[in-house]
Amino acid sequence: MTGPALLLVDLQRGFHADGWGPRNNPDAEDRARRLLDAWRGAEWPVAHVRHDSTEPDSPLRREAPGFAFLDGFGPESGQTPHRNPEATFTKRVNGAFRETGLDGWLGTLGVDRVVVAGLTTDHCVSTTIRGAENLGYDTLLARDATATHDREFDGETIPASAVHHTALAHLDGEFATVTTVANVIERFELG
Repeated sequence: MTGPALLLVDLQRGFHADGWGPRNNPDAEDRARRLLDAWRGAEWPVAHVRHDSTEPDSPLRREAPGFAFLDGFGPESGQTPHRNPEATFTKRVNGAFRETGLDGWLGTLGVDRVVVAGLTTDHCVSTTIRGAENLGYDTLLARDATATHDREFDGETIPASAVHHTALAHLDGEFATVTTVANVIERFELG
């Protein structure tokens, strides 16, 4: 029996490009790497999800440098046959389960629980978590391994920290258990 799968959402270079505006949680990627290291140590499945934007000027378009994974992310090269797999899934919409094959891959591995981290909290992370819950996965969100940016609405700037916190509040209890990297590592005895 395999452990839960780690879903790393949109940890791509394009999110470090100019133009996104201020963001919260500058340590999100380091915490996501801590989860990735723990999952690799346990030999549990890891899904590396990235966005291939349909927007012509997006830094996340397949042909743009920002489509690439951030350093330290992406599937590990030289996997040995005894290890649980790492796979890459490319999406064209916000949710990682839509037309990517992710659900089928998790099903073949017998996975019914997922842990989610990545970018951004209120967009692709949120949509992926909602999709996971709708498909019946027991879902945990590592709140300190995700981040977002300031948002504009009705002429008002909403700070990234408020956007992040509100997105977490919308997800917790109904779509996921919102927790921390340290709690995930302790819960699954990965430390």
